[in-house]
Parts: sequence; C-alpha cells; structure tokens
Amino acid sequence: MQKVHAFGDDALGEHDGVGVAAAIKAGEITASEALEAALARVDAVNPQVNAIAVDDRDRARKRAADDDFGVGSFAGVPSIIKNNTLFEGLPVGNGSAAMPDLPAKGNEPFTEQFLSTGVNIVGASTLPAFGLTATTEFVDREPTRNPWDTAYSSGASSGGSAALVAAGALPIAHGNDGGGSIRIPAAACGLVGLKPSRGRVAPSPTGQILPVDIISNGILSRTVRDTAHFIADAEAFRSPAGLPPVGLVEGPGQRRLRIAMIDSTVTGRPLDTDTLAALASSAELLTGLGHEVEVIPVPLDATFVRQFTDYWSMLACSMHRLGHLLVGKDFDRDALDPFTIGLSRRYLRSFYRTPSTIIGLKRATARFRTVFDRYDLVMTPTLAHTTPKIGYLDPGGDFDEIFERLVHYVAFTPANNTTGTPAISVPMAQTSAGLPLGIHFCADVGRERPLLELAFEIEAAKPFARIQD
Repeated sequence: MQKVHAFGDDALGEHDGVGVAAAIKAGEITASEALEAALARVDAVNPQVNAIAVDDRDRARKRAADDDFGVGSFAGVPSIIKNNTLFEGLPVGNGSAAMPDLPAKGNEPFTEQFLSTGVNIVGASTLPAFGLTATTEFVDREPTRNPWDTAYSSGASSGGSAALVAAGALPIAHGNDGGGSIRIPAAACGLVGLKPSRGRVAPSPTGQILPVDIISNGILSRTVRDTAHFIADAEAFRSPAGLPPVGLVEGPGQRRLRIAMIDSTVTGRPLDTDTLAALASSAELLTGLGHEVEVIPVPLDATFVRQFTDYWSMLACSMHRLGHLLVGKDFDRDALDPFTIGLSRRYLRSFYRTPSTIIGLKRATARFRTVFDRYDLVMTPTLAHTTPKIGYLDPGGDFDEIFERLVHYVAFTPANNTTGTPAISVPMAQTSAGLPLGIHFCADVGRERPLLELAFEIEAAKPFARIQD
C-alpha cells in the first residue's frame, strides 16, 4: 500500500478547517502562513495524486495578503473549487478536452455562497469528464489517485477535492453531487461528505434548467464539525425557502433514532464481503448507542435504475449533441471521451421514454419518502462494493461493461439526488486491505440536523481512521 500525505509540523498542523480559522483569528498564524503551508503540501502530494486542474496560487496569495475574508467559519482557510463551477478568472474545464480554455467571466450563485464562509480558493480540482462517472480517470491524462493507496480510485466526480483533503493538503474542499459525487469520493478517501437537501444551498446553473434538479453543492471534510459549520454558514448567507432551518449543529443529539437499514441493492446484485461486514458492524455500533436499527427491503425497484440511467444519459447527450450551443462555438465535440459518447448514444436509443422517465422519477420520490413515515433515517453502505483499482471503471474501456460495473457500484446514492433528500457518507469502517469504507445515512427533505447529530455521535464513539497513522 502506497500512502501519500503531507501532514506535518507547519501552520496547518493536523487542524480541520474550523481549527485553522480559529488559529488565524487568534493571531497564532496568519492567512498567508496558512496558504503557504497548504501550497507546500499541494506541491508535495499532487505529483502522486494528480488532483489539481487549475493552479490559482498567485491570486490566492494576494487575497491572503489583503486578509479580507469576513467572519465566516473558514476565514482565511485555504480551499479549492471543483472545476465544473464558475469562479471568476478560472477556466471551467469540466474534466474534458472538449471544453474551451476560457476564463469564467463571473461567479455563479453557489460560488458566492462558498466564498461567504471565508475560504481562500487556491485553484480548481479535477473531475472526470462532465462528472458523469464514479472515478476521476481520463483517456487523455493521468488519473486522480487515492492517497490511501495510489493504485486505487479516489472516487468521483469530486475526486480531486477528496484526494487533496484526504492527503492533508487542504482542510476542506468544494464538491457537488448529481448522483453521489460528494458521497462516493468521501467513501473512497475516508472523509465526511454531505449532500444537502434540494434547495438548501444555491442551485447550480445546470440544475436550474433540469426538469428534475439532481445537483447539490457542498464540501468534503475530515471532521463532522467542518461540514456542520459549512451548512450553518451557507444558511446564514442564503436562507432556503420552504426548508426548516438547520442552524449550527455542534454535537450529538439526545433523541434515540429509528433507523431503517438496507442491506441489498436495487440492482439485485449482492454486496461484497467487506461491505456487508462493515454494514453489520456499523449497525451493531448504533444499537449499542441506543438507536433502533431494523432491516427493510429496498424501497425502489429496477424501474428506478432504468429511469435514473436514462436521465443521466440525457445529460451526456446534451453535451454531445448541443455542446456548441450550451458552451459556445469553441466547444470541440471531436474531443469528447468514449464514455460520454457511449452514454449519449444510449440515450438516443431511448429518448422517446423521456416524458415517462421524468414522471417515473417523481413517483419514485413519493414512494421513497414514505419510508420516513416510520423511520428517522435510512442506513446503507455508501457504495455496493469496496473502492476499485484504477482502470476498473476506465472511461476508455468497453462501454457496456463499464456501464454495467458503474450502475452496480453506485446502487445506493442516486435515489437522494432524484428525491432531493439529504444524505451523508461517514468513514465508519475500513476494508480488509486497509482502505476507507463509507456508511451512508439519509433523511427526509430538510432534515440535515439529525444526520449531522448522528455523524457527531459516530465520530465520538469510533474516531475516524487517519491516513497519517
């Protein structure tokens, strides 16, 4: 196992984001010292993990010198934005050679919300082409690797952000999630990854035009308190309409919860041995803490799998067929990767089902949410099997084989994107090979608070494994 990390005795130490901000506020370190430590760490690990899409250190240095980060929870904390999100002055590459190398002319609404937390953006992190798969691998460049073992995938689509946080280069990083893209890399890299409720944070430009908005923005972090502070800051910047407030969650809740556990997949394929064992031991931990855990059947069926994959394929088709309209005349369709093209062609064979697909996804939402009539939370593995090695989900491989592997691997996460329900991956376990393994909890729309309270309780009862140990 080849671990890669940059933890050491510098300005960042082993602090999380809240800890770094507190040190800056107390005058123990400056924002510039925090930034230089982060840049040194990035330079130390990036040759091995390949997680930087765009380097923006010069502007970050100017911001650190100006030291005008406001009063957010992460004032002066070095961070990074995923390279599919508009940040003025940075090109939005979307992980694809088809995208023009043109700087963004402004920030999108979520970027402003993220900046309100006080972060200092050092650049943009890698993602696979258009965020359409669950590994940050490419056909035209080196993959982003898992710092726990560089032979393995870092997950996706927020794989670059996850790799940098797990390796200790940055305390927190931006991610977004359209089918599991925060939670999958969190599970692969041993991090906390929360997908907020639909509407909790500012919508993405893409999500706003979709018939079913499946995209949520958030962060990847090493501690629950960083994620809790992000949610509180995001809420303070923009009060979400129609959702109950979360506020700042600072520790475990007092109420014992009824938790429904799902130990089978919607695809019908079995969980692997390590994942099944991790789920069982996690349920035992929760029971020991006084929560009630009850196994239930999957509340969705194979129809949902077809409908979600049709919808997901539609997104690829929009780039394949309409990229020059959506992006601009400099979009290079000939540079699209084989997996994106394969998804697009798959959609074209079934495009006539689109109206029924959208109706079906909305019906599945109602069906899925009935679980919360009886239970507070639903518990599953984050992924249907352990993190694969680089190449298992190769975007240049045989499309049908890669597609089938991918659908099974991400069997649990997409339901929360279509239903708009919040969900969190918590690094509760490890595989027999010593890699992180995530356990996944979701709640009804607007119920982030019990998810965070339980995550705090789990973190205290069974501290998360550290890459530096």
